[in-house]
Amino acid sequence: MTTTQADPPGADQASSDTAALIPTATPAAGPRPGPAQEGHTPMSTPTIDNNALTASLRALKLSGMLQTLHARLAQARAGELGHLEFLQVLCHDEISRRETTAIHRRTRRARFEETLTLEGFDFTANPKLPAAAIRDLAALRWLQAGESVILSGPVGVGKTHIAQALAHLAIRAGAEARFTKTSRALADLAGGHADGTWTRRLRELARPTVLILDDFAMRELTPAQADDLYELINERAGRSLILTSNRSPIDWYPLFPNPVVAESLLDRLINNSHQILMNGASYRPNKRPGRVVPQTTTTPR
Repeated sequence: MTTTQADPPGADQASSDTAALIPTATPAAGPRPGPAQEGHTPMSTPTIDNNALTASLRALKLSGMLQTLHARLAQARAGELGHLEFLQVLCHDEISRRETTAIHRRTRRARFEETLTLEGFDFTANPKLPAAAIRDLAALRWLQAGESVILSGPVGVGKTHIAQALAHLAIRAGAEARFTKTSRALADLAGGHADGTWTRRLRELARPTVLILDDFAMRELTPAQADDLYELINERAGRSLILTSNRSPIDWYPLFPNPVVAESLLDRLINNSHQILMNGASYRPNKRPGRVVPQTTTTPR
């Protein structure tokens, strides 16, 4: 049999007194938290001193973040970005801005006649062009291997366009490029003989990862020009060249006054190059006054 013990006298009063000493929890003021998105912690609205923030970002050379800061803050306030995501996205914005700025800077240094792209080349204008071989060059495997590209064929089929477009792809991949007419490069080196700056000028032409020599082998070379060209090709060993020419490489040999120089230079150059024959009719008649060229088409050169 179970015996129930009675509470001692005054117990009820003691319990009542003790409960009176325990504070009652009061709900926090403000709206109830809504359902948070999975994996996201909405950020509280910060108070920003725009002038101080601008100065800080500029001191850290991160002023590009200011271009997207307000948009990213709006995303954070809406709960679309957590704290780490907010920082990661801002860093990505800064990296993208720097890459774009670097591409523009390298493009200016390249001294292109025009900023042309492979996407803007009209392959349909000349069905005889080796479109697959040209597009294969867009993978830039030749650049990674330090190989060269020779684009030969008649005038007006787009050799200069393709050369500049390939160099622009190289720039977008982080390489330095330079465009020049072959005659101008040789004239520049000849000027260096006259004023004692030949070594510096040679190094400037040898420095870029990709050098375009447009209108290569247009005419016979003097002994001095042949020697300068020989030195330039040697100085650029391991760096890529893009040559455009109206002559087939086999027809370059007679243009050199010294057969030994020709054999040494051209054997090394030709055997380390991807040769693309761009045949077909000239596109330039399409530029005659009165003809309408579609806006989406870029005229080959």
